[in-house]
Amino acid sequence: MSADHGIGDAGRIPGLPEPPVLGQAMLPPGTYQGKVVLITGGGTGLGKAMAVEFARLGASIVIASRDPAHHAAGLAAVNAVGGQAIAVGVDIRSTEQIAAAFDAAEQHFGTVDVLVNNAAGNFPVAAENLSPNGWRAVVDIVLNGDFFCSQEFARRCVAAGRPGAILNILVAYMHGGAPGHAHSAAAKAGVASLTETLAVEWAPDGIRVNALTPGLFPHEDHTQDMRSQRPEGYEAEWKRIPALRVGRVHELGWAATYLCSPYAAYLTGHNFVLDGAEHLRRGLRMPEFVPIRDQIPRRT
Repeated sequence: MSADHGIGDAGRIPGLPEPPVLGQAMLPPGTYQGKVVLITGGGTGLGKAMAVEFARLGASIVIASRDPAHHAAGLAAVNAVGGQAIAVGVDIRSTEQIAAAFDAAEQHFGTVDVLVNNAAGNFPVAAENLSPNGWRAVVDIVLNGDFFCSQEFARRCVAAGRPGAILNILVAYMHGGAPGHAHSAAAKAGVASLTETLAVEWAPDGIRVNALTPGLFPHEDHTQDMRSQRPEGYEAEWKRIPALRVGRVHELGWAATYLCSPYAAYLTGHNFVLDGAEHLRRGLRMPEFVPIRDQIPRRT
């Protein structure tokens, strides 16, 4: 799938090239053979894309999610590339459910080698209209959930005397102002800090902790709230990105497999930004400012 870059228009430059096609692996075949990868929120969107690429390299996948429909979608995607996977129900706000999910993974596949903290909660809302329950729900899932999953994973790695890798999925809007996303941006900024702290604490135990910050990667599981913010569609966003295209989800999957692989054995505490230079963009004139309360109607 190619972005409409206006090829053929006089003087139009092509931007960054498209990646190799979906279905190719970035790392040597079997890189994750015999390894177990647990991905929270691994049944939809970017989580599913990462699950597929880990499976393509031989990993056994554990899809951790609250929604049985997400389980089915994730299992189907992994099976389609010849991988093996199980799905476990878990609410990552509960330490008891997290422990049970790791127990289920170990009973089926053995000790988990890689944890991808991908599950998240978010909805656009002006800060003045954000309810206490809305704030707590997002912070509980994003910040508390990532910490509790990481803590459970690390304890088990240490007890088993095994190395491990954790990958936290961040968001670009945690830097600078994030109107409409005060809850999510604050929680993700907390996860960014955790990434660095835990990398230092757990390196002596052989546990690496890195982060991956995606730019815009269109996929079929974007929520209606997110779609409503881009009435022209996600593909049209290429005009706002220096790369002159949006990301392809398998590119994100490749980045994740590298960051957690033996080929990144000395890499820890790092935030890998994959966004076509979008976060670096600056203009001589900024777009017209529209207050957030004018962008997002108050929910009744």
